Amino acid sequence: MAAQQLPDVLPTRSTESRHPEHLQNDPSLDDPSLRKPSLRDPLPPDPLLLEIEGMKCGGCVRAVEQRLLAQPGVRQTSVNLLTRTAWIEREPFPAGADAQREAQTEAQSEAGFLQGLQESLAALGFQASLREQAAPPSQAIRQQERQWWSRWRQLVVALLLLVLSGLGHLAPQPGLLWLHGGIATIALAVPGRPILLAGARAALAGIPSMDTLIGLGVGSAYLASLVGLLWPASGLPCFFNEPVMLLGFVLLGRFLEERARYRTGEALQKLAALQPDTALLVMEAGPPRQVRVGGLRPGDRIRVLPGDRLPVDALVLEGTSSLDVSGLTGEPLPQTVEPGEEVAAGSLNLQGTLLLEVRRPGAESAVARIIHLVEQAMARKAPIQGLADRVAGRFTLAVLALALATFLFWWLWGAALWPAVLQPAHHAHAVHGRHGLLGAGATTPLVLALELAIAVLVVACPCALGLATPTAITVGTGLAARRGLLFRGGEAIETAAALRTILFDKTGTLTRGRPLVTALVPLPQPSDRPGPGEARLLQLAASLEATTRHPLAYALLQEAEARELRLLEVSAAHTIPGAGVEGELEGQSCRLGRLGWVVRDPAGPALEAQQRLEAGGATVLALAMGGEVLGLIAVQDQPRPEASSVLADLRHRGLQLGLLSGDHAEAVRRLGGQLGLAPQELAWRQTPEEKLAAIVAAQRRSAPVAMVGDGINDAPALAAADLGIAVGTGTGIAQDSAGLVVLGERLDGILLGLDLASRTMAKVRQNLAWAFGYNLLLLPVAAGALLPSLGLLINPPLAALLMALSSITVVLNALALQQDVGQLGIRGRGS
Repeated sequence: MAAQQLPDVLPTRSTESRHPEHLQNDPSLDDPSLRKPSLRDPLPPDPLLLEIEGMKCGGCVRAVEQRLLAQPGVRQTSVNLLTRTAWIEREPFPAGADAQREAQTEAQSEAGFLQGLQESLAALGFQASLREQAAPPSQAIRQQERQWWSRWRQLVVALLLLVLSGLGHLAPQPGLLWLHGGIATIALAVPGRPILLAGARAALAGIPSMDTLIGLGVGSAYLASLVGLLWPASGLPCFFNEPVMLLGFVLLGRFLEERARYRTGEALQKLAALQPDTALLVMEAGPPRQVRVGGLRPGDRIRVLPGDRLPVDALVLEGTSSLDVSGLTGEPLPQTVEPGEEVAAGSLNLQGTLLLEVRRPGAESAVARIIHLVEQAMARKAPIQGLADRVAGRFTLAVLALALATFLFWWLWGAALWPAVLQPAHHAHAVHGRHGLLGAGATTPLVLALELAIAVLVVACPCALGLATPTAITVGTGLAARRGLLFRGGEAIETAAALRTILFDKTGTLTRGRPLVTALVPLPQPSDRPGPGEARLLQLAASLEATTRHPLAYALLQEAEARELRLLEVSAAHTIPGAGVEGELEGQSCRLGRLGWVVRDPAGPALEAQQRLEAGGATVLALAMGGEVLGLIAVQDQPRPEASSVLADLRHRGLQLGLLSGDHAEAVRRLGGQLGLAPQELAWRQTPEEKLAAIVAAQRRSAPVAMVGDGINDAPALAAADLGIAVGTGTGIAQDSAGLVVLGERLDGILLGLDLASRTMAKVRQNLAWAFGYNLLLLPVAAGALLPSLGLLINPPLAALLMALSSITVVLNALALQQDVGQLGIRGRGS
C-alpha cells in the first residue's frame, strides 16, 4: 500500500508553533478532557467496582445502569452482564483549603453511599456488594466456582423431576395426574423459585426481565394445568410436565451458558494463578515457616526457592538468579536479578535461591494491580454495546406485547380462519389422554393460543443481546493481559480497531530510552574563576538528574557511576516538562536542560558547541550555575531494533504516522530517516502544549488518533488522543493517561494490540448479528406465522432449548477468539 502523508498535520518549528499563545484561540481546546490537570481541579475519587447478582439479560443491565445513575454522587457507570459487575465513577471531591477535611468527611460517608446504592438495587431485586481491592486475586475465582456448583445442584434437582415427569407421561393414567401436579409444584417451588421471584420483582418494579418472560411461560402452563385438574369442565388439558420441562431446559441452558462464561475468564484465572497462596517466611531463629501470602507485611523476609513463583513485590537481599517474567510483561527472555534490585510478584524463579524483603503485600502487588485493572476494563463497556443495551431494555416489553397479541389473535380469530391448525379432540385424547403435551396437537383455540403465547415468551432471548459485546470484550481483554497488553475497557478496544493515525514520541518510545553520554564539553569561564573539568561538569549534572525519571538521566547517572563520581546533595529540585530540571547545589541555583531555557540569549562558544554536537545527531544538555553556562553534555540515543519494522507494518495497514519530539531538529530528522518517516511526518522541539495541539489537528483531519508515549510531557497528549498508548517502561502518569498500556520492552506489542482489537470487534459484530437475527427470525415463527402454510410451530420446550442455544452460541463464538489469536502472525511476547 502506498505511503500516506500527513500534510499540515504536524507543526514544524516555525515562530507560531514555538510559542503556546497560538493555542489560546483554538475552540477545540475548551474540552476539559484535552487540557492538562490542574492542582486546583477537583480530586477524582477512585472508581467503585460492585458485584451484582440477579442480572440475566440486557434489560437487567439497562435497569441497573439507570437506577445507579439516578443516585446522588454517581457521575458515570457501566454494567457488564457477563462478569455481573458495575463500574461506578463518583463525582469529584471538592478541592480547596479544606480539601483534606472534606475528603475525610467523604470517606466517612462512603459506607452510607454504598448502602444507598445497595438499597436502591435491592428494590429492583438485585443484590450488590463491593468488590474488595484488598482481597486476594484468587478469591473471586473461588467465589465463581462456588456459584457454579450451586447452579449445578439446582440443575440436578430440576433434571430428576423432569425424568420422573417424563416417565409418567410415557404411561399416562388418570390417577397419576395428582402425582404429576405434585412434581410440577415441587419444580416451581424448589429449582424454579429463584426464577419466579426474580421475574415477579422485576415486573413489579416496572422493568420486566428474562426471568419475567420465563416465569410467565412456566406459570401460565402450570396454572392452566391446575385449572384443568381442579375444574375438568373447563376442557383444559393437564400438561403438568410442561412447566417441568421448561424449567429443566431453561436451567440446563443457563448451566451450559454459565460454564461457557466461566471459560471466558480463563485468562484472568491464569493471571491470578501467577501469585501463589503461600510463602516461606524467614524467622529470627529456626527454619523458614510456610504462611499465607495475605499475612505478609512490608519488611518481612521471605525465601524463594528455584521453581517457585514470587508471592509479593519485594527487594532482593541475598542471592542471584534469573526470573521468567513472561506471565506479567510477555517478555520471553529471562531477567537476571541481583541484591538491591526490586522484583515483581508472579515472576518465576528459574535458578538460585533468593532472600527477599517484602515491599508491598499480596493485594498491592504487580499481578494484583494488573488483575484489578483488567477487572475494571471488563466492567467498562464498548460504545457499540449502547445500541444492544437500548434495544434489550425495551425488548422484554415488546415481547410481552407480542405474546399478548399472539394469544388474542389465535384465540379469537386464528383458529377460525385456519381450522386445520387444530387436531381432532378424539385423536389428541387417544395419544395423550387428558395429560397432554402442549405443542403436540392443540384441540381448542384457547389451548393453541396459550401454547403459542408461551412459546413467544420463552423463545425470546434478550440474554444474547446483553452478552454479545461483553463476552467478546472480556475474552479479548483477558487474552491481551496475558500478552502484556492492558486495555482500559471496551471503548479502548473499539477505538484501537478503528485507528487511522498514530503519532509517536521519540525518546524512550521509538528509541531505547537509555542513551549514552558521548561528549563532555566544559566552556571557558570569566577570568576570575576557573572553568570546570569534565568530571566536575558530569558530577553536577548527574546530581541534578538524580532527582528526575527522565530517560536522559540514566545516561548521566550511568556515566557518573562508571567514573566513580560521588553525587552531591540537591535541594528544591523540580522538573519543568519539556525544558529541564533546576535545583540548588552547594548553595547556588543550577539548571540543566535545553540551552535556550538554561540561559535567555545563548551565544558565543556555547551556541557554537551546541550546533557542532547537534550536527552529529546528539541531544545536547546545557548546565548553568549562577546564571553562567558551565558546559554542554552530548547524549545520543539509538532506535529500538524493532521500531523500523513496526512502523512499516503500521503503514502497510493504511495508518498515517507521525513523530512528535521535544528533541532538536537534527536528531529527529536523523531518526526519521532511519525509520523511513517522511520530513512532513516529523515535528521537533515540541512542548507538551504543542504536542497537544498536534493531536487536536490530527483529530480534525483523520480521526481516530492514537498517541504513543512514555514520559511526563506526553501525558496531556495521551489523554487528549482518542487512544493513548503508553509503553511499559514509561512513567506512572503516562500509564494513567493511556487507554492501552504495553508492558515490557518491545514496540511490536502495539501490532498485537491492534490485531487483538480488530479480532475482538469482529466477534462483537458477529455476536450482535446473531442475536438480532435470531430474534427477528424465531419470534414470528413462535407466534405462528408459519403454522397455516407449513404447519410449523415451536412448542415451549423447543423454545426453551432454542433460547438457551442462542446465548450459548454467542459465548462460544467469543471463546473462538482464543483460537483466532493463536493464528495471528504476531503471536505475542508471552504466547
